[in-house]
Parts: sequence; structure tokens; C-alpha cells
Amino acid sequence: MTERETVLLKEFKGKLDKLINIHLRMKQEKQLLTDEQSQLNEQIRLLTLRNEELVKKQEEMKFAKSLLGADEDPHEAKLKINRIVREIDKCIALLNK
Repeated sequence: MTERETVLLKEFKGKLDKLINIHLRMKQEKQLLTDEQSQLNEQIRLLTLRNEELVKKQEEMKFAKSLLGADEDPHEAKLKINRIVREIDKCIALLNK
């Protein structure tokens, strides 16, 4: 092998080593990004569930507020709810006949 071929071979080996190192770094970075993506997807899932719970609770609060009325005192509201429950019980009794 000539001296020129030896030099070219060394340069080639050096560039190949450099490419292998870059590949390994990119592989590690890809794994880190994949892990981060998984964590973020899980966080999105949890936040979506929490949001659904809060929306449901808000709807329940709106419904309760509409039943209570804005100006009623708690005693009147309790009576109104009891009256509604009795009406529902009557409807259930009629359906069971």
C-alpha cells in the first residue's frame, strides 16, 4: 500500500469514527426525546381527564344553582329539592305500576 493510500485510509477511518459518534449521540437524543414525548402525552391524558371532571362538576353546579335559584335562602332551597325528589318518587311509582 502506498503512503497516499495509507493517509486516505486513516482519513476515512477518522471520518467513519466521527460519523459513528454522531450517530450514537443522535440515537441517545432520540431516546431522550421519545421519553419526553411519552411523559408529555401522559400529562396531556391526565390533564384531559381532570378537565372533564371539572366540566362535569361545573355542569352539576350550574344545575344545582338553577334548582336553588339565585335569591332563595338555604331552607327554601332544601324544601324545593325535597319537593322535586317527592315528584320524582311519584313518577317512579307510577312507572312501576
